[in-house]
Amino acid sequence: MTMESQLPDAPSTERNRQPILEHLQRLLVNSRHLLEIGSGTGQHAVYFAPRLPRVTWQTSERLQNLHEVQAWLNHSPADNLPAPVALDVTGNWPSLRVDAVFTSNTLHIMPAAAVEVFFARLKNVLQPGGQLIVYGPVKIAGEYIGPSNADFDCWLKEQDPLRGIRDLEWLDQLAAVEGLVRTENNDLPAHNQLLVWQLAG
Repeated sequence: MTMESQLPDAPSTERNRQPILEHLQRLLVNSRHLLEIGSGTGQHAVYFAPRLPRVTWQTSERLQNLHEVQAWLNHSPADNLPAPVALDVTGNWPSLRVDAVFTSNTLHIMPAAAVEVFFARLKNVLQPGGQLIVYGPVKIAGEYIGPSNADFDCWLKEQDPLRGIRDLEWLDQLAAVEGLVRTENNDLPAHNQLLVWQLAG
């Protein structure tokens, strides 16, 4: 058994990481400090960071899951990958100032109330003019982007009724209250979107 086979594994990261990276390389040209919220296993971070060498990629997770992120960072260290920090969206946020926040496949896992808190607290860490970059499925004008997303949404709600694929218009409203304006909506494979909002400067 290889060391890598013993690490926590989220198979979808291998499928989506290259399309996401292609956008990040464009979006983060002028960024130097990024906070990833909900780093999961850490597989995205160890793939993206070496390919974005000018960006300090700060991973974060809930305290009980930090060991999974740390395991991947130990396995694939990079100079721009500091130790992960504890962050619970509805709890305490670390004292950081960054020019970009990235989160992947989290907003449909969080309860709706936590999504509201997420947007409300972004200004605690995001500098004026900074970007929020979100990857995952959304509904647009109340419609799913593909039948697989409708099935996925049903599955999510069976696991927890507070979960679910969010309406893009609702996310835009939450963002607008906090001074964020959406600048991009990019179609990615498997009926996912890469969304970008910018905080007023």
